[in-house]
Amino acid sequence: MKRTLALGGIAAGLLASAAIAAPAHADSVPSVNLANTNFAAQQVAAFWFGQAKANLINATPYAVETTVPTKHVSTGGVSADDKAGVVGSSGDQKAATGNLKNINLPKTTGKVFFIGADHKPHWCSATSVQGQYKNLVATAGHCVYDTKSNATTLDKWVFIPGYYEGKTPWGIYVGKTAYTHYDYSVYEDGDRDYAFVTVYNGVVPTENGTHGRFVSKTFATKKEAWDYKSKLQSDKTTGWSKLDIEPVFGDANQGNGDGHHGRRHHDSPSAAPTEQALQAPAGITVPQGKRFLGWRVVGFKLSIGLKDVGTLGSNVGGQGLAYNQKIGTGIFEFGYPSGSHPDGNYAFSGKTQKWAYGKTFKAAAASIKAEELVGIKSSFTGEGSIGSAWLYRYSNAKRLGYLNGVTIAVSDTDGNNRIDTNVSPYFDGETLAVYKTAAANWSGKIV
Repeated sequence: MKRTLALGGIAAGLLASAAIAAPAHADSVPSVNLANTNFAAQQVAAFWFGQAKANLINATPYAVETTVPTKHVSTGGVSADDKAGVVGSSGDQKAATGNLKNINLPKTTGKVFFIGADHKPHWCSATSVQGQYKNLVATAGHCVYDTKSNATTLDKWVFIPGYYEGKTPWGIYVGKTAYTHYDYSVYEDGDRDYAFVTVYNGVVPTENGTHGRFVSKTFATKKEAWDYKSKLQSDKTTGWSKLDIEPVFGDANQGNGDGHHGRRHHDSPSAAPTEQALQAPAGITVPQGKRFLGWRVVGFKLSIGLKDVGTLGSNVGGQGLAYNQKIGTGIFEFGYPSGSHPDGNYAFSGKTQKWAYGKTFKAAAASIKAEELVGIKSSFTGEGSIGSAWLYRYSNAKRLGYLNGVTIAVSDTDGNNRIDTNVSPYFDGETLAVYKTAAANWSGKIV
């Protein structure tokens, strides 16, 4: 029997362009540059490789729009907008079923890493998808587009297939351009919460290190220092690491303490004057014989040698695409689930790839404006599983199939405090249009 679920409770804010009005169709596929020059892409790669890959290792699962409360409804739901079809071929002779005890995990699955609105490193699950230029990645839309701040996209976006605890077996693939459905870009419509991203050729480091310690000019107020730090963090042309704000002290009878004795920086109208000490804020202890001068931003500017390792598809392959498939179709889900069930039990660590199998059913989520979702029974917990690939006709021998969805949220449908359902947008002809637009665009090398 076909079922329809109503999934509610996800906080959803409009993207920056939400004031624009347009019909809900994919006639015009919006795109956004992530790193539109080779130099910018090099700096993004250096950011993740730098400091012994500290930013990768310290990244946490993205906890935006994950677990949702549910209730059953009896009518409505998704329907195909045309004939069912597939793009690409898995070379499959016989599709695997959920009865298999041993499932060979796909090489195409990995993690996308990025800087969130909180300025901290996070990750989602994602997969490589077949395309003309072997350069395409698919994941949840909110793992690419920033729904929590005024920025259009999440910063320093990369895909790493097969990632495991700092290891990048096939290199890092820096995102070049993101493509999504118009309704998600403008209205943040949950029915279209998916994205296809073109990535540059992969790179690996030829040397590790940093390009010296960075020290900013001195600011009179901590707010000015914070504003400057935020400006550096939003700069996609330069790799920065371990940016922090610290108080500046100078000798009581000498210069301003930042290497420019007796004067301020020539380009620093807000720098603390050197004629007299500022009043130290509460909680700041001024060392004996020193005076408080203000605040500065410190950190590291990254510079790492990089080597090209070829296209994403040539290294790990790419899944095909399936659309307008009937409800009740068997689906394999592959991703990196993490986080706890509502009862506090941690079933998954997020460190290794996992799989689930289920048959699709109709679902809806009014809180994210989603009336035409599909769900499968899955115990994947929320955070890390977002962006997980739903593969139709998955070949256990070839480790390939057809992408037919991406996890955008998880749910406890029976109220026992255990996650039992994952949901995805329904892939239809409009999804195919977004895919085709993205797949037609070349990325190239960054080194």
